[in-house]
Amino acid sequence: MQLSVTSTPGSPTVVAVTGELDVATSAELRQYLHARLDDGVTALTVDLTGVAFLDSTALSVFVGVYKRLHEAGSGLTLVAPHERLLRVFRLTALDRVFTIVDALPGTTQM
Repeated sequence: MQLSVTSTPGSPTVVAVTGELDVATSAELRQYLHARLDDGVTALTVDLTGVAFLDSTALSVFVGVYKRLHEAGSGLTLVAPHERLLRVFRLTALDRVFTIVDALPGTTQM
């Protein structure tokens, strides 16, 4: 798993994730995202375009981040353009909790 962050004043912080999100990588993802929140990030977008696989441990990370942002009056946006990822969110009904978009604003899906 690889993580990168982009922050532009006035826009949500974007964390791009590539690789697989599973039991082996979820602790690192949790630590990384919560560190961004601890640094004062109040609007967060996680770009999952480069994610090949995610499991329930990754979903629990997103739920925890969502709860922290929601309590602060904000939310979590996920970029998930691939059906293989969207299916997981639909099966767990988390597509009703998270804001899920198919591309970052200002980009087009290929």
